[in-house]
Amino acid sequence: MAANKEEPDIDDSLASEEELEQALAVLAGSDPENCSYSRGYVKRQAVFACSTCTPNAAEPAGVCLACANKCHEGHDIFELYTKRNFRCDCGNGKFGEFKCQLILAKDEQNDRNQYNHNFNGRYCTCDRPYPDANDQSNDEMIQCIICEDWLHSMHLGCTTVEPDELQEMICETCMNKFPLLWTYAAHFAAPPVISVSQPEEEVEVDVEEGAEKEESSPSRDEEPSTSVEHTKQEEAANRSSPCKRTHEEMTGSTANATTKTVVCRLEELQAEGPDRQRQGAVFWPYSWRSQLCTCMSCKKLYVAAEVQFLMDQSDTILAYENKGMDEPFGQHPLMALTNSMDRVQQLEVIYGFNEFTTSMTAFLEQCVAEGKTVTVEAVHQFFEELRAKKKRRTNAGNQ
Repeated sequence: MAANKEEPDIDDSLASEEELEQALAVLAGSDPENCSYSRGYVKRQAVFACSTCTPNAAEPAGVCLACANKCHEGHDIFELYTKRNFRCDCGNGKFGEFKCQLILAKDEQNDRNQYNHNFNGRYCTCDRPYPDANDQSNDEMIQCIICEDWLHSMHLGCTTVEPDELQEMICETCMNKFPLLWTYAAHFAAPPVISVSQPEEEVEVDVEEGAEKEESSPSRDEEPSTSVEHTKQEEAANRSSPCKRTHEEMTGSTANATTKTVVCRLEELQAEGPDRQRQGAVFWPYSWRSQLCTCMSCKKLYVAAEVQFLMDQSDTILAYENKGMDEPFGQHPLMALTNSMDRVQQLEVIYGFNEFTTSMTAFLEQCVAEGKTVTVEAVHQFFEELRAKKKRRTNAGNQ
């Protein structure tokens, strides 16, 4: 989420284009025509809330993209980005007499859906709305991958990191609910930069941890269990089950007996140390999930803490967006538009789209070169010139 500035300039235009691409990627993974209710609890989808139909904060509800478009057109709806394992509520018991237009028969409620204050238009630990009319700081908001709440960067308890390879964030509250994540954070997350309050001034302390641990870390040849090696380790676990012993093991003979043990990645990391300061949100590279131990003991811990989705690489927002852009729901709008056209019409549309893109790029570059602000009037003039150019080309073609 990013707050809007009052006077648009070239940076705003570029930011808006980037936000548009991000929005397309989010929506592309969801079906705009068919209610997702029939698909059950969808692993990840775009979810919306309707304050027109469900204004009661005690009864939060969410609807899918198709229902937001078809059933709640003209209503006061707001986007919740994406939610994990969610089933569309549109028209169920939370909506009173209002019925879903796409699927009439629905359960009274979806017991497995998880709701937070986002469904009431509130966000962050400060429980404020977004956009917030009383907040002029234009502070960026970042989503925690576990609780899926959106937090202001100023309320993360650490300095925000921005490299492209550091894309997943877990808030401090969720880190403390599943404390073994701090061990992984000490080895695989971005080094913390914690804001420390002192009597006279506030200083930032860069806590560089783990510099020495790499020297003593195990070699690649001794790589412990991760999701990549899960199958091999399951087999090893079956062969070394403490419940069933071989004859050689029971008699004490080891001449012909060979045993294999599954190495717990978590235990190795804990033994290596050092621990990380348990303060502030944690930023992770996208590859960090592949480092999680997948031995049976650790799997049980994930399930008990209800974070087993962390073992699933396809649970990430990046995976969802990439899948959406590659599969039917994520078909590029231009390609979807041209599917029903003949070859001549397709070429005309593609030509027009490319011409528009080239002209818009030239227009923005000219504004930058001349130091001009991109005003509403300038944009209107740009489109008028495009229309005039198209009209001249059409008239010439008819002569």
